[in-house]
Amino acid sequence: MIRKGIPEDEALKRTSIVNTAFPDALVENYEPLIDTLNLPDLKDRHILAAAIKTNANLLVTNNLKHFPKEYISGFGLSAKDPDDFFTDIIDLNHESSIKAFRDLVMNKKNPPLDDYQILDIFRKNGLINTADYIHALI
Repeated sequence: MIRKGIPEDEALKRTSIVNTAFPDALVENYEPLIDTLNLPDLKDRHILAAAIKTNANLLVTNNLKHFPKEYISGFGLSAKDPDDFFTDIIDLNHESSIKAFRDLVMNKKNPPLDDYQILDIFRKNGLINTADYIHALI
């Protein structure tokens, strides 16, 4: 799938980088499941099919209403919004989380931004609790 506004060669380059960095994240042969699934938004069935194919436990999505709890639980899945997911991750290991955040800030060079500017971007993108949690830890 090519995203609007991204040239095809750039999209393919980005996809290749992600697939190289996370080879276990590439899901294949999930397509036969798609038509067997029933979700409020039929365009989301491929996501659920891929999760089922990989025996995932959790869907992280901003569209919780598109993945009804009662329905996806039948596949051994639950759903969580990204803000809750990230705060749970931070809870597991404060040190590693802050190191990852500092690495993100350090690698943001065009334009360079400081910790608080990055936290503001998190907040603007709906990661309010995540940003507040990190802010409290730094």
